[in-house]
Amino acid sequence: MTTSSAKLKNKILGTWWLLSREDHTKDGEKRIDPILGSDPVAILVYANNHFAAQFMRRDRNADSITAATGAGQNNTSAIGGYDAYFGTYEVNDGTNHVAHTLVGSINPANIGMTVYRDLHVDDDRLTIQLETTSQKGEPVTRTLTWKRIG
Repeated sequence: MTTSSAKLKNKILGTWWLLSREDHTKDGEKRIDPILGSDPVAILVYANNHFAAQFMRRDRNADSITAATGAGQNNTSAIGGYDAYFGTYEVNDGTNHVAHTLVGSINPANIGMTVYRDLHVDDDRLTIQLETTSQKGEPVTRTLTWKRIG
């Protein structure tokens, strides 16, 4: 592990609260995820080479519960407006890229997946970007902005 990746690994340790989650096409058009909505509630934890993440549609209720949804490219799939998974992570040498390997998930189809993220930390802000696809298969860049808790 290089010094730069060791620094990133140390910077991401802790608990993070989601501030925003946005998908944009290559032309800059915003897309709303129909499963988790435009403003989901989420928490993310990094500790000792392990991570855990939970996402929930903010207005989730019994009427919004649906079967599992298909995952976009390089992404997990939610169930009923909820996505939760945990596993291990590895910071790639010399980059801000992190590989997350899922050991457990609310959706069994996600178990064993490795998804790739680009992470940047600025004080108490963590920005995660990933290339994925919308539910309709359209390529999008997802940007998640987090605030460190405590």
